[in-house]
Amino acid sequence: MWHMKLRMYLLLAVLFGIIYAVMTMIGASMGMGSFYFYLVLSLVFMLIQYMVGPRIVEWSMQVRYVDEKSQPELHGMVAELAHRAGIPKPRVGIASISIPNAFAFGRGPNDGRVCVTEGIMRLLTRDELRAVLGHEISHLKNRDVLTITLLSVIPILLYRVAWHFLFFGGYGRRREGGANVALVGLAAFVFYFITNLLVLYASRIREYFADRGSVLLGNSPSSLASALYKLVYGSARMDKEAVKDVEGLKAFFVNDPSRAMNEIKELRQIDLDRSGTIDSDELQALYSKELRLSFADRMMEVLSTHPNMLKRIKALSEYQS
Repeated sequence: MWHMKLRMYLLLAVLFGIIYAVMTMIGASMGMGSFYFYLVLSLVFMLIQYMVGPRIVEWSMQVRYVDEKSQPELHGMVAELAHRAGIPKPRVGIASISIPNAFAFGRGPNDGRVCVTEGIMRLLTRDELRAVLGHEISHLKNRDVLTITLLSVIPILLYRVAWHFLFFGGYGRRREGGANVALVGLAAFVFYFITNLLVLYASRIREYFADRGSVLLGNSPSSLASALYKLVYGSARMDKEAVKDVEGLKAFFVNDPSRAMNEIKELRQIDLDRSGTIDSDELQALYSKELRLSFADRMMEVLSTHPNMLKRIKALSEYQS
């Protein structure tokens, strides 16, 4: 996994390098006062998102927290996995959503919440559910929920800078003989698209990390692969309106429900015995197979918060002993 860590570190350096370059351009064209204004604005935006983010997720996902009496098995799995991961036991919740999935959120390991949807409880076996919960616990352990939250502020900030310079501040300042601030706005707009793609890339890397983390917590790669296969199949059967309702928060999910129809066609080639699951033998067969993705599939992945599912399960096949 060292190469993934290297990619993440380089990605962080590039993202913060871009934001520093844009802020420097702002400072050069408008003076240091404007530089500090946008810097403070970004920090305030991060703080607000950090503080109210969990509440928004709870409200959007219709989360209700459950105690050990009502869900002893679910609590037991979360407690055991959290202990293995070396983090405090997260709060356990169930989202009143029919789409089969799970998600983790919070301000850090000490404020972690792990939730499953009503749909996933009816779909997965115990080992498969444990593997998915291990994936979510790994997100909390890696603090990548916070990392993505903070990184996502960068393209938002650049978009606001571009909008301000192109449509509010540019022409008047040029008439005053100042620097061509419209050019700064255009550069910010270009960087907005670039950083947006980089944040999506960071989101895909964190999914690979969490998959690996689930295996390190004692779950078999085939259990997680089978769970992912079932989640894709379950999402593909859902009504389109149900998928649209969670479109804005799909980055929190284990998989992207909106891509399920395309992914289920690819994943059928792994389920050799047509059992609806992926066992260790089928995963081993995938390990020795070379993947060939179409240009459309590659472009779809570039614009997605989650890796291509076939590539993701292929990565799991490499963790088998």
